[in-house]
Amino acid sequence: MQFSFFRAHGAVRTLLLAAVSAVAGFGLGWGLSAGPLALCRAEDLTAAPDTRFLEAVAAQQDTNVSGEDTAARRVCLTFDDGPSKTTPAVLQALAAENVSATFFVVANESNEKHLPLIQQAQQAGHEIALHSASHKYSDIYRSTDAFWNDIDLLRERLAPYADTSAIRCLRFPGGSTNTVSRKYGGSGIMAELKTQAEQRGWRWVDWNVCAEDAAGEKLSASEVYYNVTHGSEGLDRCIVLMHDSATTGTTAEALPDIIRWYKDNGYTFCTISQLYDELA
Repeated sequence: MQFSFFRAHGAVRTLLLAAVSAVAGFGLGWGLSAGPLALCRAEDLTAAPDTRFLEAVAAQQDTNVSGEDTAARRVCLTFDDGPSKTTPAVLQALAAENVSATFFVVANESNEKHLPLIQQAQQAGHEIALHSASHKYSDIYRSTDAFWNDIDLLRERLAPYADTSAIRCLRFPGGSTNTVSRKYGGSGIMAELKTQAEQRGWRWVDWNVCAEDAAGEKLSASEVYYNVTHGSEGLDRCIVLMHDSATTGTTAEALPDIIRWYKDNGYTFCTISQLYDELA
């Protein structure tokens, strides 16, 4: 997916990158250059990412407003489609290494009994962000109104377990440049949704490293590890797409080794909002 991050006379305008790629990329309304597309779902056909974020970051990457070095490597571990029976193992692995992550949550029927885990994750210092109530493309992308109704429903379902007023980030199902939405809402629906998201104050977030753990074929833990670490090589800013859905238990198995790889290679872990605030 892609990150897009813009400065305009001192004000930061946000998009969020959805680079479904094994190379550089960010999305917050951010964008980094990307290599060959690595689709994370067969049905989530994602177009080439927006690269404007890379250019914006390159212009101000050396120092932030405090004069502190921001060239150090940063990684955001993000998990989509949970909570599920896989989530406790993910939380355990993160806790063991004292690492924070961002969870883009879903609240459909299969997730319902696991929703209390959202409160546990938030209390542990992880960021809760929005993904979809249903994750059903034919429903959420039939119109922009349908999408925002889905987001309102998701927030309603999360309210007993999280402070929804504090949630500022979302990830479009399929990514901000997905093409599957065109089948239901027309060719311009994603552009409209991104504009509306910005107008509503949302930071929409994609990724530039993909575990490919939801592509349809069940991967081993070693394959998940390879996809993440290989996709991160050469990147100073990584937003890693993984899943904590019921079918991605091997991602939880791979997570301790993935975390150690990032630590061994000099990365600092942060949530999406922490990264955004740092770059802002």
